[in-house]
Amino acid sequence: MTENNILGIILAGGKSSRFGKDKSTVKLGSKTLLDHTISKIENEFDEILVISNNEEYSFKNKKIHTVKDCLEGQLGPLVGILTAMKWVKKNNKNYKWIASFPCDTPFFDIKLISELKTKIQETSKKLIFLNSNKKRHNIFGLWSIELMKTLEHDLIKKNFRKVEDWANKIGTNIIYIENKKFDQFFNINTKEDFEEAKKILKEYKYD
Repeated sequence: MTENNILGIILAGGKSSRFGKDKSTVKLGSKTLLDHTISKIENEFDEILVISNNEEYSFKNKKIHTVKDCLEGQLGPLVGILTAMKWVKKNNKNYKWIASFPCDTPFFDIKLISELKTKIQETSKKLIFLNSNKKRHNIFGLWSIELMKTLEHDLIKKNFRKVEDWANKIGTNIIYIENKKFDQFFNINTKEDFEEAKKILKEYKYD
């Protein structure tokens, strides 16, 4: 297993209903929330796929691609994962794994990416997630491409929507992370969260 076998993806296809508008385009400091995530992972992967229905994105970096959800309707993150898997197959890419990241969690330590990559060689599981403060972070993880047919069947035929439920069905390997000064998995769902993120940004040291 080599690092070139992993496609980095950013899930940015949510409705942002609690925030009131597309939060991926909102600026925190000098960068949008989406750009915060891109800047962390763009040097870690040969290509990056942004899953979003926003047609206004424009990236100077040619290794960043965008694609819409493969199933219509707001069906949750699992559809974004399936979309990435289908993109790999459609474009005859050699990726064996997908590394997923949310667009609304700007404070994670980029060292976690190395831990995820290393874990692939240590487990036979097809799903690898991070866990901190006794909470599993289902969007920060690695997904084997081998799960594509199962995921598509469970989405369409079994009506799975929650990552938590589907991951429990498949079985996962967990990487336990200790949060120190602040919660590096703090995600921005509301305007109140955004105000808190501004405060965290002042003391943020991971970039």
